[in-house]
Amino acid sequence: MSLNQTRAGLAFAAGLALGIALYAPAVAAADDSTQGGWVDLSKLDAWRGPTTNWEVVGGTALDSKNDRKLTAETGEGVVYNGPTGRAVNLISKRSFGDVEVHIEFMVPKGSNSGVKLEEVYEIQIYDSYGVKTLTASHCGGVYPRAELLPKYHHIDKGYPPTANACKAPGEWQTLDIVFHAPKFDASGKKTANARFVSVKLNGESVQKDLEVPCPTGNNWRNQEQPTGRIMLQGDHGAVAFRNVRARPLD
Repeated sequence: MSLNQTRAGLAFAAGLALGIALYAPAVAAADDSTQGGWVDLSKLDAWRGPTTNWEVVGGTALDSKNDRKLTAETGEGVVYNGPTGRAVNLISKRSFGDVEVHIEFMVPKGSNSGVKLEEVYEIQIYDSYGVKTLTASHCGGVYPRAELLPKYHHIDKGYPPTANACKAPGEWQTLDIVFHAPKFDASGKKTANARFVSVKLNGESVQKDLEVPCPTGNNWRNQEQPTGRIMLQGDHGAVAFRNVRARPLD
């Protein structure tokens, strides 16, 4: 083959490859935020603004001078509600119906937070380490109904966790939740209550197949919906979160 023929052949091959690249269907790049059906909620941009007083840090630990506070180190991967332990509640941009949720959290001594499915069905996060008599206000409990006036108070006992699996303050802990949203027929009539199919704290079952007939806390009169956003409570005490993710089940 002559030199000119070789050059012509190479030019044809290059043109053919370019044509294939131009007209072949695009292949979407893998989205790390939805691997395996999981939606990554670990970064602040997964939550609606404002995210006032939340900080992105590399890690947290108990404050050596005050075990009711957390300290933080520079970096990424953890969000916490700042040195004051007070921030706005985080509300996800995305809504969910039936959902599986994984959360890793850290609280100092005596601190209080929570995760609310559809913003109204709360699993309590609390420093319950060593507690013998559990109430619904302890970690893994389904929070009681409550009234705001004349002073905030509970009007039932909620659903206490069935075991105390809480670790010591300053340790990372996990919550794994399988939640089924309430169901409605075409006319909007509710046909099934919300249900916590499974709640595990640090791998131990603390709620199982628990039907919840109405929202919790002072939301109990709210109109229920088939979908809603996830809320992480940030205004009741110091808390840090990492590896937060949700997987739709419907």
